[in-house]
Amino acid sequence: MTPDSISAQITDYANRADPYPLYAELRKTPVLREDDGTYLVSTYYEVRSLANDPRLSNDTRNRPAGYARTGQPAEESGLPPGFIFTDPPVHDQLRDTINRPFGPPHSPRFLDGLRGELAEVVTELLDAFEGKDQVDIVDDFAYPLPVTAICKVLGVPREDEPRFHGWADALASALDPQAGEEGQEKGQRARQDLGAYLAGLIETKRRDPGPGILSALAPDMTPADLEATAVLLLVAGHETTVNAITNTTLTLLRHPDVLQRFQKEPDLAVPLIEEVLRYEPPVQFVTWTTALADIDVAGTTIPKGSPVWLMLAAANRDPRRFDDPDRFDPDRKDNEHLGFYTGIHYCFGAPLARIELHLAVAELFRRVSFAGLLEDPPPYRANAVLRGPRHLPVAIEGLVA
Repeated sequence: MTPDSISAQITDYANRADPYPLYAELRKTPVLREDDGTYLVSTYYEVRSLANDPRLSNDTRNRPAGYARTGQPAEESGLPPGFIFTDPPVHDQLRDTINRPFGPPHSPRFLDGLRGELAEVVTELLDAFEGKDQVDIVDDFAYPLPVTAICKVLGVPREDEPRFHGWADALASALDPQAGEEGQEKGQRARQDLGAYLAGLIETKRRDPGPGILSALAPDMTPADLEATAVLLLVAGHETTVNAITNTTLTLLRHPDVLQRFQKEPDLAVPLIEEVLRYEPPVQFVTWTTALADIDVAGTTIPKGSPVWLMLAAANRDPRRFDDPDRFDPDRKDNEHLGFYTGIHYCFGAPLARIELHLAVAELFRRVSFAGLLEDPPPYRANAVLRGPRHLPVAIEGLVA
């Protein structure tokens, strides 16, 4: 990408705290071709249409040689692509298999059964705020919870959870369009190390099944596919939920009127969280799709083989779809946002993420009396795709039981 291209501006860290003016400019050209042959699609109906179009591939191996491969996941570790980086019929077969122990209709009580354990984790994290007058919402709260949740889903022993934090960071960073060679190499090493750990754990689960989906899936999937799935769930389930919890906290502290109402009306949690997913989505755009054929969109033809970026955050603020889209409004009706994507690649972990969000946000604002933000805007992560504050320092006045 050229230094002055719109994608370069969007991925430039200088614009991380507020990329929305750039998205508004981008929507003026719903389908924009960059100099390197990448197409940026930024308006709601066009993004949704393409995300549901079988002519758009999630497998970056379909990109012809010489085309931009920004955002390509590192597969040099020897593992197959995670299922979100595959197309039907492989995608459908893998997703159906993985879904059986994860949720309805085969295991309708699996996720709900985690609520009690996750609620205990939330309580432990908030109890640690006692006696403090300031905390970092990311490091002290939002960051530890999702990795614990994913480890419980997989069946990882509690004592091994700390190792997953570093792996999750490196793997998520590799998805950044500006990760560069060093970032890709770190992601590859993390994927290899995590894969080696999971290979041993999967073998253990085959011999001695226990809690978690690895035990349930071991008889039905190859070790390589199961390792790739576990790696994918760690990245997709950790970084996005960290950002969602942090973005919700930041948004509420910036809107004290809504916060006061939320504290009096707990039932507001459902529409409030859905509005945050529209207003500040944890995944800003998808960079790994490729046109399998010439596709006509909004008067523009995207040629076969072209990389396509689907700009979810821009689409979520499209005034053609949402009234007054730059206003945070938990009473918004018909809020069919793209915060968890759409189509066959709709976020697999969305039900778990919603459970974590509801538990975390409700308890955080029930128990903690906030004095306010200590930095606004806070420092953001380098990653433009998985956008969220790296730290969210806040002053607090007390903690209730």
